[in-house]
Amino acid sequence: MPGRNLRERAVLKRWLVLLGLTATALAQPQHPLDPLSQSEMEAMVGILRVSGKLTESSRFPIITLHEPSKAVVRGFKAGDPIERRAFAVILDRAQNKTYEAVIDLNNRKLSRWTPLPGKQAGVLIEEFEEPPKYIRKDAAFQAAIRKRGITDMEDVQLDTWGVGLLSPADRKSGRRLIRFLAFYRPKGVNNPFYRPIEGVVVLFDPNQRKVVRVEDTGVIAPINKGPDGELDADSIAKEVGGLRPPLKPILYSQPEGSSIEVNGHEVVWENWHFRYTMHIREGLVLHDLRYNDHGKLRPVLYRGSLSEMVVPYGSNKSNWSWRNAFDLGEYGVGRLGDTLRKGYEVPKYAILQDSIFADDFGKPYVQKDSVALYEKDAGILWKHQDFNSLTDQTRPARNLYLTYVATVGNYDYALSWVLSQDGTIAAEAQLTGIMLAQGVANQQSSNGIEPAGEEQFGRLVGKQIVAPNHQHFFNFRLDMDVDGSSNSLVEINNQAAPVGPNNPLKNAFSRQITWLSREKQAGRDMNMHSCRSWMVVNRNTRNRLGQPTGYQLMPGENSVPYLHPDGPTYKRAGFLRHHLWGTQFDPGQIYTAGDYPNQSTISSGLPGWQNDNASLDNQDVVLWYTLGVTHNPRPEEWPVMPSHRTGFKLVPNGFFGRNPALDVPPPR
Repeated sequence: MPGRNLRERAVLKRWLVLLGLTATALAQPQHPLDPLSQSEMEAMVGILRVSGKLTESSRFPIITLHEPSKAVVRGFKAGDPIERRAFAVILDRAQNKTYEAVIDLNNRKLSRWTPLPGKQAGVLIEEFEEPPKYIRKDAAFQAAIRKRGITDMEDVQLDTWGVGLLSPADRKSGRRLIRFLAFYRPKGVNNPFYRPIEGVVVLFDPNQRKVVRVEDTGVIAPINKGPDGELDADSIAKEVGGLRPPLKPILYSQPEGSSIEVNGHEVVWENWHFRYTMHIREGLVLHDLRYNDHGKLRPVLYRGSLSEMVVPYGSNKSNWSWRNAFDLGEYGVGRLGDTLRKGYEVPKYAILQDSIFADDFGKPYVQKDSVALYEKDAGILWKHQDFNSLTDQTRPARNLYLTYVATVGNYDYALSWVLSQDGTIAAEAQLTGIMLAQGVANQQSSNGIEPAGEEQFGRLVGKQIVAPNHQHFFNFRLDMDVDGSSNSLVEINNQAAPVGPNNPLKNAFSRQITWLSREKQAGRDMNMHSCRSWMVVNRNTRNRLGQPTGYQLMPGENSVPYLHPDGPTYKRAGFLRHHLWGTQFDPGQIYTAGDYPNQSTISSGLPGWQNDNASLDNQDVVLWYTLGVTHNPRPEEWPVMPSHRTGFKLVPNGFFGRNPALDVPPPR
């Protein structure tokens, strides 16, 4: 009824005006998964204010879409009415209390308000910006800095860190706490991480705006006050004796335009159809990924996301051993996304998209050019040369990249979803940036490459600089929907056949299939001896050969954690116990280390989600894949790291009855 719709819009406009909000773009979402618009964020905050739930000290660590159910998304057709809900985490700083809220935007009312006693939301933007001015005025901090020969407190950069591990007394206090690391950054210096002020860590209560304690473990070595370590081209040229001659340019052009079709947050490329969002906590999320198989859109992955990333450090020193950053749960990698530049982080022909987030006060802002979509040459798709007929059939490969780059303090992470013409889905990560440095007395190594002395738990990478050993663990949540939501999980191991009549030349080996039919069976580890992998299959659908359709998770680089199983970091990141977990779908299970890992002592996610031992046989199966990078630093990674590439793949196994890229035409 158009008349009714117009009346409702008029009422909404008057309501927004009464709330003191701008009625910018009473823009209607086109799909249930479209992220919140600027006007929806403003409306959400207005509804909370009218409800009386907010105070002057209320802050918003998270504002995002409250995603609708799978049934709603699967049943949606263009033009259908869309139910819109917003989700928010609210921190009342004065009361040190955390709440969750769900807001019904259609009916303009608060649907749910949930207190979360004992939970601490992630670090606020203002907790990066505000505390340093209080810390620089603190007498104990000033004394510690002056001991190190620095008199101007403004020359000290203070970096915010989640507190990591706390003492029993600090935990018992119930305070909201954060830590600060100190770096020397006088005017004209742009790389403070080259100049750590070793031995000074500040524990701070951001709610009370007070320094709780300055932890000074003693002066280790003089601070580097020279001009070296800068990363601009002119400074590097002076330091290394000039830059190498530039390479001749490689030019790419698309004279007929891009092959990528983008309509809002919907993307079509080759046979792939999907949606994406840039989530404030998770970064880039793939939604409703389907493959167009000769006119039939077949579901593969309902939701793919980075669930958590934890970086435990391996130094035994008291001012280091507490460090274990939960980059999603404590900070949020989405809001830390960089503005991308064509020809630098992404190709010159990339399509760049903006993202909308809300600040601590609920005010929306636009993060410009934070997402890139682009095609990339990927070598050979398939090839065969026949020597008898002298024919050569070759198809060049091209991949679609969906990329963002998040800078988390000293580290930079480029994270991409990559779709291939042969049906492969890959997650790729590039780790670069600056290693966290530890100031030491030695200017040169006295141990060679032996792990001893100041290099027992790290490596000397610069004069009076040791980079401690550490690990990066990424956990990906893969809500698989292979030809629908009735899926099962299997493990594949390879095994040599027993010596005997069935293996006369001792060369035979076969696949061993194990059905992981219950959640408690589905906590599994990699095994290079059996080339172990895992597959999600749909036993209700068959390919042209009569096989159940499936997708196989093919691991790449990985590692085990070197944390003691009884250690506090291991308990906070329980998902590290296994490389692969399988659970039955639960809409509340999104973050593998729990919704609120900040100041946590134990994981409220995995492995606890497996306690009910739910069935994984013909069920809606979710995979949780843990990818580990063990970083033993090298001098070649200082003062800035060359990119380290890692990732994994989901490859079709029985999903098609033949090579799905067979119909790719030869190049023109």
